[in-house]
Amino acid sequence: MAEWQVLPLGAEHTYGLAECHIACWREAYQDLVPAHVHAAFDVDRRAQQWERIRVEYAGIIAVAVADNTVVGFASSGPNRDESPTAERELSAMYVRAAWYGTGLASELMETVLAQDADTSLWVFEENPRARAFYRKYGFELDGTRRVEAFTPAIEVRMVRRGRSS
Repeated sequence: MAEWQVLPLGAEHTYGLAECHIACWREAYQDLVPAHVHAAFDVDRRAQQWERIRVEYAGIIAVAVADNTVVGFASSGPNRDESPTAERELSAMYVRAAWYGTGLASELMETVLAQDADTSLWVFEENPRARAFYRKYGFELDGTRRVEAFTPAIEVRMVRRGRSS
């Protein structure tokens, strides 16, 4: 398997990021998200959304690129929750299934997580693999649940406390 490079999201990556994002949803959430949601994804529309996000929130998204293909990405920035319990939020963390276990996800996490800031994230309740992955980075369930915006699936919040200097 080719080595990867973790880079800030650039305009040259937004289409590949859209392809990666959709593929990751289909790989990871096949049994959690209804088929009609997966079928409705449109790469061109998603690429336009990522380009808007790239311009508006420069520097918060990192992509992992191997052989000029986006194979993973992560995003962390100010918390968007209505009643935040942490200063920052890990809003995206996706890696193509073929890259599981390679260390790519770890490098993405190290790139986007602020060590000194409390950080929260939302994860599907019925996704034990992801919850176990986040626990390795110090995230713990805080007891908060919600219905995911695009599906009937339940999400749970996990929080990681920042390390003091």
